[in-house]
Amino acid sequence: MLVPSTPVVHLELHTGDLQGAQTFYSQLCDWRAERVDTRHGSYHALELGGGLGGGIVECATRRPIWLPYVEVSHIDEATERARARVRDAYEAKGWGTGMAAFIAMTSWQGEFTDEYFGQPAPDPARFGMPTDDDGSRDDPLLSDRSWAVSSYHVDVNALAVARTRVVVAVGEESLGTFTGRTALATAQLIGQQPTTFPSHHGGFLSGEFGYAGQPEAFARRLRDVLDGN
Repeated sequence: MLVPSTPVVHLELHTGDLQGAQTFYSQLCDWRAERVDTRHGSYHALELGGGLGGGIVECATRRPIWLPYVEVSHIDEATERARARVRDAYEAKGWGTGMAAFIAMTSWQGEFTDEYFGQPAPDPARFGMPTDDDGSRDDPLLSDRSWAVSSYHVDVNALAVARTRVVVAVGEESLGTFTGRTALATAQLIGQQPTTFPSHHGGFLSGEFGYAGQPEAFARRLRDVLDGN
C-alpha cells in the first residue's frame, strides 16, 4: 500500500446546512460532533478515528466542500519555494509563463507538497496567456516585490482592540487554496468565523482578466455584510 508523504491529519467540512450534515454523517459513519463555543461563534469538532481529527463549519457556501489539512514538516520553506517558482518562471520566460505559474500556485488545493512541486510547468496557452516573451520584467505581482504582501504577519493584538469592525472574507471557491487558507487562518487567529463570498478570491471581477467571478452576486453579498447581515 502506498503511504502519502504528506498525510492528512484533519478534515473539515464547510456547509450551509450544519444540522443536516451532522445528521447525515452521524447515521452514515457514526461520527459524533462536539460543539466548541467561542466568543465569536461555535465550531463542531469531529473524531473520525485513527487519530484523524475533523470538524464542521457552517458558512454561506452554495455547496458543501471538504478541506483536507496535511502535515508539512517545513511549511514556511514550502511556501517560499512555491512563490519563488512563480518568480523564476517570470524571470526566465516572461509575463505569460509567469502568470500561468501564478495561477497554478493560487489554484492548488491544500499545502504545497511534493506532488505540487513535481508537476511540469503549466502552459500559458492553457490559460489564454501569451507564450511569447516581450522582454519586460516590471510586473510587481510576479516578481519578488510582491513578497512583502505574502510575508506579512497581522498584528493580532491590534486587531483585537480595534474600534473599527474587522471582517475576514474568503471566496467559497478559494477555501482550500493559498489565498483561502490565509483568510481562514487569519480569522482563526483573531477569533472569528470567516465571512464567505460568492466565487473565488477575485469574485468581484468580470471576465476581463480571464478569471471570471460573479460580480453581481459578490456585490449583493458585500451589501449584506456592510449592512451587518
